[in-house]
Amino acid sequence: MRIGALEVWPPVVLAPMAGITNIGFRTLCREQGGGLFVSEMITSRALVERVPLTFQMIRFGPHESPRSIQLYGVDPAIIGKAARMIAEEDLADHIDLNFGCPVPKVTRRGGGSALPYKRNLLRAILREAVAGAGPLPVTMKMRMGIDEDHLTYVEAGRIAVEEGLAAVALHARTARQHYGGTAHWDAIKRLKDAVPEVPVLGNGDIWSADDALRMVAETGCDGVVIGRGCLGRPWLFRDLDLAFEGSPERTRPTLGEVGAMMLRHAELLCEVIGSERHGLADFRKHVGWYLKGFVVGAETRRALTSVTTLSEMAERVAELDAGQPWPDQADGPRGKSGERSKVSLPHNWLDDPDDMTIPGAGAEDPTSGG
Repeated sequence: MRIGALEVWPPVVLAPMAGITNIGFRTLCREQGGGLFVSEMITSRALVERVPLTFQMIRFGPHESPRSIQLYGVDPAIIGKAARMIAEEDLADHIDLNFGCPVPKVTRRGGGSALPYKRNLLRAILREAVAGAGPLPVTMKMRMGIDEDHLTYVEAGRIAVEEGLAAVALHARTARQHYGGTAHWDAIKRLKDAVPEVPVLGNGDIWSADDALRMVAETGCDGVVIGRGCLGRPWLFRDLDLAFEGSPERTRPTLGEVGAMMLRHAELLCEVIGSERHGLADFRKHVGWYLKGFVVGAETRRALTSVTTLSEMAERVAELDAGQPWPDQADGPRGKSGERSKVSLPHNWLDDPDDMTIPGAGAEDPTSGG
């Protein structure tokens, strides 16, 4: 798969996830397999204002190549400045734009997955981003639309092609679906048919490498975006490598092997954060994802989430039933879930899709998603 001048193989992209896809997690996933591994999402305004935390979030390891940043914003001028900064200061090799966030505090201000409804504003943002990025490829990730009555993805895809984007990715859910229900893979096929000029990547309900192969076969998409499917399953990238090379081999680790992966992940987080205590505190949210499906008592789970040193973590991992085999029902949903009854939007947002009013700065909330 080619994204501008970048060759991506296997055709797999790690989705940006807030508090997840830092250097440590990206390194762990890269150790398993290939693809394009995107940083946590940052806001264009914070980048232009040189907020220190933002620059920490887009640090890359010495062996990370290509370097990919996901950028989020609602103001064409600021998006353009941010893209120019990334290009001129050599901050990354690829820029992905986020139009998929369904979080109410973002959509109620006109940002995230609400913004593509304003098609002229979307066009202006994409135009400025491409102009600012210069030689760097620009892509975007979006949802199907606000809800079933306000679908925007086909028109947004055509606008993306017309404004020079190198690829588009579709999370095949609406903002109203949030992370619940079932992803509508048929929408990925419709988007691919509508924008044959550029690669189309599919996202949604990929929990295994075989799900990815099935999505490509059913939709004709050029690649896949992996989000929640790799939570507690970083070896999914190894399986994807194998799957796209035609191998039927799949990873089915024992609990002992999962424990070793947990320890490796924790070590990387401690190294990135610079503190064992804080690194292990950050790792706590991953414990349940790694152990899903295995028979592990509540006391053991509590012990693994309360360690404060890596040596203690290693001791707790050593106490796991190392020979316990991979559970039959270990794959499936992890992370966020649930639908919304409605999408929070600014007053009269749906009245005029051609309105060019730029949402206020409050719409640039540093909440990732999509």
